[in-house]
Amino acid sequence: MSDIYNPPMGEIPILHADHELLVVDKPAGLLSVPGKGPELADCLLTRLEKAFPTVRLVHRLDRDTSGVMVFGLTAHAQRHLGAQFEARKTKKTYIARVAGRLESKTGTVDLPLIVDWPNRPKQMVCHETGKPSITDYKVVKASDEESRVRLFPQTGRSHQLRVHMLALGHPILGDPFYGPETAGQYPRMMLHAEELRLNHPDGGLSQKFRAKAPF
Repeated sequence: MSDIYNPPMGEIPILHADHELLVVDKPAGLLSVPGKGPELADCLLTRLEKAFPTVRLVHRLDRDTSGVMVFGLTAHAQRHLGAQFEARKTKKTYIARVAGRLESKTGTVDLPLIVDWPNRPKQMVCHETGKPSITDYKVVKASDEESRVRLFPQTGRSHQLRVHMLALGHPILGDPFYGPETAGQYPRMMLHAEELRLNHPDGGLSQKFRAKAPF
């Protein structure tokens, strides 16, 4: 994985904005929040603050993941949305390209995860001390070389989808941490947050936001 942080430039696609919510399509390669040190200061949150000064963080996507990300524009919205994520009331759908052919068309990965301390920020499966982590998957299409899958995380652990796919023996293509042998062969990690369903903080109406995968 390159140590040089070189985030993509250009406009951030706005999917929805109202008095409580801001929903964007995060580009791959851009941090959600600032990293440690001035060289990692440029991130989605600080870019959005220029146009939406009251923007507040609710959840994150990994730097190398693209797709739908929601922010609150008020303290109430941040609390309301945060509670939905905490209670697993949001519904998230990801699309990924993974190495090899997944034999089962649908399935569930139920493997507890914990941080791999000597190799932070990597995560690993640990049946003794790991936190419960569950991902459902459905194969969209498959060849001997790769499979295109929809992933439905039931929990929201760090790197969950990446580690779960690796645990199945089918790492996400272009993943610098868990599929390093393919990282140089792809322009980015092939993981995209395609859809997010949530209840609006003002009135509780169920809403769905989508962004088509760029791969």
